This record gives sequence, C-alpha cells and structure tokens, in this order.
Amino acid sequence: MGLDPEVSGYENIMIRGLFLGMTRRQMDRRVEDIAEFTELGDYLRMPLRTYSAGMRVRLALGVVTTIDPEILILDEGLGAIDAAFLDKARQRLVELAHRCGVLVFASHADELLRALCTTAVWMDEGRIRGHGALDDVLADYHGHDQ
Repeated sequence: MGLDPEVSGYENIMIRGLFLGMTRRQMDRRVEDIAEFTELGDYLRMPLRTYSAGMRVRLALGVVTTIDPEILILDEGLGAIDAAFLDKARQRLVELAHRCGVLVFASHADELLRALCTTAVWMDEGRIRGHGALDDVLADYHGHDQ
C-alpha cells in the first residue's frame, strides 16, 4: 500500500498523497476528511506499525478515495475491515469509480463488483478465461465448476 510503518497515520496520509501526485496543499485540505472517514481518531498520531491490518486498510482507503485519478488499480484488500466499515468504504468506492476515468478492481466479491464495474475480465492462472459484460462473466465464472 506504500505506507511507512515507522511514521504516524497523519504522516502517511501526506506521504501517500504526495506519492499519488497530489501537492502538499491539496493533501492539507483532505486530511480532515480522511481522518473522519477512517474513524481512527488518536491512532492517527501513532506509528503505522502499531495498526492492525484493518486499520491500515482504512487509512489507505481514506487516502486513495479522496483523489481523482484517471486510472485507478485496486486489489481486494477489503477483507481485513469489519462489516460496518465495509458499507462505508463501499459507498466511498462507488463515488470514486464514478469520478475516475478507468477503475481496475480485482475481487471475488460479486456484490462489490456489481456496484463498481460494468465490464469484467476473468483471469485464471494468468490466462483470460472470459471477458465482457460483468453479469455474463460472473455467470461463466460461477458455472465453470459445474
């Protein structure tokens, strides 16, 4: 996720934002929104090495969902967060998907894929097994073992 375990959550917000092409001023304007979204409170002052996996995902999602990229690639690291926060993150990801030009999202979560994507590529051991409309590819994927 490009986060530094030795610095605080706040410092990681800034570093990650700069790494993603934002200016310091742009990130300064986003810090409060990111902090509120993550619900990490005083933990943002602590080194990232003290965070659980779920807390790290919250922080990374907080940063990445405040930018407006032309292309965004996300892997399904959402499994480490609790169900209540997942609903909040899902809404934020849907908003991000509408703002960015292209979203590439790797996931096995059908519901989240349907919320974020219209087209799918089914990869299996490095090979393309299917490509097309999301529902068609999901039907092929779920029916391949039968």
